[in-house]
Formats: sequence, structure tokens, C-alpha cells
Amino acid sequence: MSVVVLGTGMHPWGKWGRPFVEYGVAAARAALDDAGVAWTDVDYLVGADTIRNGYPGFVAGATYAQALGWSGARIASCYAACASGAQAVDIARTRILAGLCEVALVVGADSTPKGFFTPVGGDRPDDPDWLRFRLLGATNPAYFGLYARRRMAVHGSTQADFAAVKVKNARAGSLNPMARYRRPVTVDEVLASPMVADPLRLMDICATSDGGAAVVLASEEYARRRGATPLVRLAAVSTVTPSFPSTVLELPNFATDSWAAAPPPEKPFRAAIAYASYEEAGVGPEDVSLAEVYDLSTALELDWMEDIGLCPPGQADKLLRDGVTALGGRVPVNPSGGLASFGEAIPAQAIAQLCELVTQLRGRAGPRQVPGPRVGLAVNQGLFGHGSALVATL
Repeated sequence: MSVVVLGTGMHPWGKWGRPFVEYGVAAARAALDDAGVAWTDVDYLVGADTIRNGYPGFVAGATYAQALGWSGARIASCYAACASGAQAVDIARTRILAGLCEVALVVGADSTPKGFFTPVGGDRPDDPDWLRFRLLGATNPAYFGLYARRRMAVHGSTQADFAAVKVKNARAGSLNPMARYRRPVTVDEVLASPMVADPLRLMDICATSDGGAAVVLASEEYARRRGATPLVRLAAVSTVTPSFPSTVLELPNFATDSWAAAPPPEKPFRAAIAYASYEEAGVGPEDVSLAEVYDLSTALELDWMEDIGLCPPGQADKLLRDGVTALGGRVPVNPSGGLASFGEAIPAQAIAQLCELVTQLRGRAGPRQVPGPRVGLAVNQGLFGHGSALVATL
């Protein structure tokens, strides 16, 4: 048995100032329409949680089920930081593979604050996320900057290289009606934007956004009975955790002496996320037609390109300069426009990545269409060892 993505739907990203439920329901209805199924045909709904939006955000599965109209469908809710959407997809996919349902709806949406994300829930001195903000002053842009500075020191990347990532993604985003930022930019514009966390400037760092995404998953047998074509299979979902001593590279774990105690693992965490999905899907990086990677910053996209095996360490800048990862290149990276064009709507993000893979594999991406794609990879990483990779194939 295999699981297929029968339908996709999104609410445009932006700063709309409305409840997250509106975005999620709009995305869910769009996905149901795309799949050609009614809400009452859905056996199972999984909501990716958003912890900033009160109790309804913590029980997103029930929130969306109620908003769509109680139908008796079974539900689940889950939170896994930036990997929330992928874990929600994994839960639904697993239930279909187990033969416990035929049709599942997965929904994620967020309504975000102005500025960068901060810890929620008051003072929590046992919470590493709270500690890095309050004791170290390490906001998200601060540790994005540390990643970027390390890349410059280790691989010789420049601020112009980082700016070129934004230029590439902004061009793709300008062609995507769901993106928040839809204007092409130049390297000079990026380099002239205000410095936020040296060496990263404002246009190097993703925004926080409102938005929603949803997918309808079904068994292949159900899809064939309905005459769905083309069939896009969800070939793998990876949610692996770090392996000692390569723990999650987020503050305060930068200050660790574990490297002195043991040799490094074969693959660092982000690479392990991707390669676990390759193994499950029976493909390798050489098979990837396009990739959606979690470009929290322009510099981080370059790291991801190496981690998912598109090139050896230190070679991502060359791939970028040669146009390999741009629209029209051999392996487009973030043909949706990425976070550079969307911003973060955390529980929706991995689902939105899957929407892009499916749209491309179906050949329905319009002016940003990747020619003849067969395998799509989507990867992201969140706090506390959360990460995900999804592989979709024809």
C-alpha cells in the first residue's frame, strides 16, 4: 500500500491580523476542492498546533473539525516546532498505511506576532528556549547570524553570496500567488538593507507571517477508484532526532565539549534528517528534481544544500553562482520562493513545502514550473531536536 497526496490547498501568506482558524479552514476547503472530496468523506483530521494562539491553537485538530462542521471524523493534534506540519502529515500517513482510514486531512495555520518569535507562557527557567532569550540575549536572528559567520569562516562564503540566495528566491516568489513578498530584488538592495545580526541583513532573514496550508492524503487504492491522475506518492517522512555528539546546533548547545569526548557521527543532524527519508523512499540526492529547504536565513539555505547531498561541504556557493539551484537550473532549490518570500507560519510551513512539491510534480506550477520533475524533497529543522524531511514522487 502507498499513500498519495490527493489534494493541496493554501491561504496566502501575509500579515492579515485575523484568527489562525480562518487561514486553516480556507486552506482545508481548498485542499478538499482540489481532491474532489467532501469534508464528510474525511475519516481522519490532524491539526498542526500553534502555541501562540490560545487553547484553540493547542487543540488544532478539534478546532478545525469544529470550524468545518462536526462530522464524527477522528482527530489528532500535534506540536513539534517547525516540524509540526510534517509530524501531522506523518500521523495521517501512518494511519492510512495501517489500514485504519482511507482519507485524511492535514491542516496547519498560524497568526504571528510582529517582529521575531519569542518564548510564550511566562517565565520558564527550565526551558532552554527561554534561557537563550533571557540569559544570553540570543534571539532567532542572533543565532542565524552565528551560523552565517561560521560558514564564512569555514567555507569562505561572502555577504554577496548570501544576498544572491535572496535574489534567487525572490524571483521565484514573485511568480507564486501564495507568497507574501512578490517583488524581485537585486544583490545591491539586499546589501543595502539594515544590519540585523552581523553578517545578516534584514533581507537575509525570513519574516514572521500569517498563513495556512492543508493536504488531503488517501490510500492509492482510494485514489485509483476515483480516477485521480497524476498520482503523487508520499514516499517517505523522516522525523529523526540528533545523535550524540552532534546535538542540535541551537543555543545554548553551541557551548558543548561533547566533540572532545567522542568522534562525530557519520552525518550531522540536518543531513541525518534528509538521508533517513532517502533511505525510506529508495532514492538518493542524485535523484532529486527539486528541493524545498528551510531558509530561515540566506546563509542557512547554503548549509542545507550541502546537508541534503546536492554537493560536498563548501560547494553550495558554487552551485548557486552557476545557477544550478535557480529556476531553470538542474536542481531548483525553493522554487516556491522559500521562507525568503513567505516568512514563517510555523505549523503550516512543512505542509506548504509539501504543497509545492505536489504542485510541481503535477506540472501545475505555471511560470515557476520545474521541467519534468520526478522526485521532490522538503526539509526543515525546529527547536529541541525536531526536524523533518518529506519525499514526494511520481
